[in-house]
Amino acid sequence: MRDMSPAALQPESDAAREQLIARGWDALPASYRMPEKTPTIEEARAWCKHLAETHYENFHVATWFLPERLRPHFHAIYAYCRVSDDLGDEVGNTEQSLALLELWGRELDACYEGRTRHPVFVALAETIRACSIPKEPFADLLTAFKQDQVVTRYATMRDVLEYCRYSANPVGRLVLYTCGYADEDRFRLSDATCSALQLANFWQDVRVDWAKNRVYLPQEDMERFGVTDFTIEKGIASSEFRALLKFEVEYARSLFEQGLPLIGMVDRDLAVDLDLFSRGGLEILNAIEHQNFDVLTSRPSIAKRTKLQLALRAVTGKFLPFLRLSGPRGRAA
Repeated sequence: MRDMSPAALQPESDAAREQLIARGWDALPASYRMPEKTPTIEEARAWCKHLAETHYENFHVATWFLPERLRPHFHAIYAYCRVSDDLGDEVGNTEQSLALLELWGRELDACYEGRTRHPVFVALAETIRACSIPKEPFADLLTAFKQDQVVTRYATMRDVLEYCRYSANPVGRLVLYTCGYADEDRFRLSDATCSALQLANFWQDVRVDWAKNRVYLPQEDMERFGVTDFTIEKGIASSEFRALLKFEVEYARSLFEQGLPLIGMVDRDLAVDLDLFSRGGLEILNAIEHQNFDVLTSRPSIAKRTKLQLALRAVTGKFLPFLRLSGPRGRAA
């Protein structure tokens, strides 16, 4: 059996590596490539701002609630996450993606050594300096994107959560660092919220992930409820599958509940964002439930009107704290 670990899939020569990298860049937007000339900090920040505001509407909405001085830092962090994710998911070739992710990791190392050339890292270097952010959360994200290239099934929920520890939790920690928080109590609560958001996305996208040959539903749970890969492949929302999704949705809700106290432990501006994303994640779970846990026939989604209502509710909580999420089931106290 062929060894499919990231290390085993690395090219044996520098020439082969460079060829894989060149082919990988060809599959991505031209703007992602390494520039011939290192941009200025102003140019780099403009690049990151454009990427953030044109690729993810929820990110753009969230930054409305942040102090203006922090927005360039969040643009830089988002750009790093977006490009990193695309290196893993948008290339379409495992070896090419791994080669690009290795290159991106070397650029991250260089950034912490004071050498930058890509606009993402030129902007990120200033954010790292201003906010005293360690390398670990950035590097952890690359670990997750590499893992996605070679791991397609997870035996237990513990294994899924270990993946979330690299794929989702670093994002929350980066947000906290940027807003001036660096203590373990807040990190722990943030991890619960970020893992919950990741799980909500997984349960929403079972069919989407299947198309990538990925199943994040724990194999142990699938076996317990009598669900197989064949069920997902055929799009059969059997009673067994619905029972499995109900079980997983309830677990994700419990994680959201664990993380909710964080909203009351940060400043009002960040509290709005945390409230908004927690409400959004819980609303995804509600949408799954409203479809009777059938995510195979159609992908559950949140209507634009509902998104606006969530945003208004969250920003209202900035001035009326008793309207913030708290207590069991994510209800306002």
